[in-house]
Amino acid sequence: MIAATGFAKRKVAVFGLGTSGLATVRALEAGAATVMSWDDSETKRAEAAAGGFNVTDIKDWPWRELAALVLSPGVPLTHPEPHPVVSMAQAAGVEIIGDIELFQRAVTASGTGAKIVAITGTNGKSTTTALIGHMIRRCGGHAQVGGNIGKAVLELEAPAAATVYAIEVSSYQIDLAPSLAPDIAILLNITPDHIDRHGTLEHYAAVKARLFARQGEGGTAIIGIDDALSKDICTGIGARRMAKVVPISVGKTLGRGVYAIDGILYDNAGSQAVKAGDLREMRTLAGAHNWQNAAAAYAAGRALGYTREKIFAAFESFPGLAHRMEIVAERDGVRFVNDSKATNADAASKALGAYRNVYWIAGGKAKEGGIESLEALFPHISRAYLIGDAAADFARTLEGKVDYRQCGTLPKAVEAATKDAATGEAETRIVLLSPACASFDQFRNFEERGDMFRREVQRVLAETGGAAA
Repeated sequence: MIAATGFAKRKVAVFGLGTSGLATVRALEAGAATVMSWDDSETKRAEAAAGGFNVTDIKDWPWRELAALVLSPGVPLTHPEPHPVVSMAQAAGVEIIGDIELFQRAVTASGTGAKIVAITGTNGKSTTTALIGHMIRRCGGHAQVGGNIGKAVLELEAPAAATVYAIEVSSYQIDLAPSLAPDIAILLNITPDHIDRHGTLEHYAAVKARLFARQGEGGTAIIGIDDALSKDICTGIGARRMAKVVPISVGKTLGRGVYAIDGILYDNAGSQAVKAGDLREMRTLAGAHNWQNAAAAYAAGRALGYTREKIFAAFESFPGLAHRMEIVAERDGVRFVNDSKATNADAASKALGAYRNVYWIAGGKAKEGGIESLEALFPHISRAYLIGDAAADFARTLEGKVDYRQCGTLPKAVEAATKDAATGEAETRIVLLSPACASFDQFRNFEERGDMFRREVQRVLAETGGAAA
């Protein structure tokens, strides 16, 4: 655990008692602060109180004595309107920060020289963070991975000289971290998202850009330039001439930076472009979106001093993330891929675009727009297996374009898709769960849906000749 610094013998309030909120309370208490906490959820308050935390109604907080309010990133700071606790803190002149800010202050105060690699973007930041953590370990470094993925950032190990933190940061977390100054900052992309929390797309982009605001001459800024907003940020950061800027792209040849063309990664961050490696055979980094993630991780690896050979050796052994194009089994030319995290058509397009000869399991609680936007990828689909509430709507979209079966439930869909894929003629066939829907009609969340897919694949394979690797 990382002890929060700067608040010893001072009173600090924590609002939001989820995983990161409870970790924040523990970190502040480890730093000798007096902490009071609250949450809008009665259940979370009861759980925290049962765990021995000081749960005190915000109406009873001694606002004039508080040194800071540490806000959960899920609590509205500005839009659609500030949460009442934010207004109360502002009226009392109390500083409002988040756990990432406490983390940065603790790392700085440690004086250890521990490095921070911070990753943000609308899409791909979890995979990129995990890939960078894996790369650091495989290259012999001491990686600590957390933030918006896995462990809360204050639950990571305390900083040491050899520590490299790979942390995923959302726009909400950046908004609450005014001192954040990563040694390596990565912005992958910006597409319309979280407008309800940021008011406009421009404000959302401006918050993302703050990731680079405190970088100095020794820092490295790695920025995807395949969307207009990120490209503008890259241009602005370059004009400051502070951090070293490394643009990255998929599909564009860059005069300076790191880019992938048809799955081949090129490094033109030095005096001349060199072929860095081939991403096409990386089973867990399939698809153009993963090539962007790999380009960012590669640039980070080079900034950390790793050789191209070691970086690509690390990529080859990357296991991927659960529920994100996760390979759960392979047998006799059939690969089973769990992409349960794909809860809308845009997310499902990444997996469908990465593979051919797909036996596609789709459906659930439909999102606005359905799957019409995926029509250009229908030739990739050998047959579709429809489940959940959206099955009838999806069938209407597929009618006459893609062969499909109404399966109703996920176990029936896995059985049918496995049977069909086993008799397919292509050398490699993909049984893909990429639902393009939310899970709430049949499951508690996408993780439960993906876990069932994994179990059902093993069950069906065991019943038809032994479980696959």
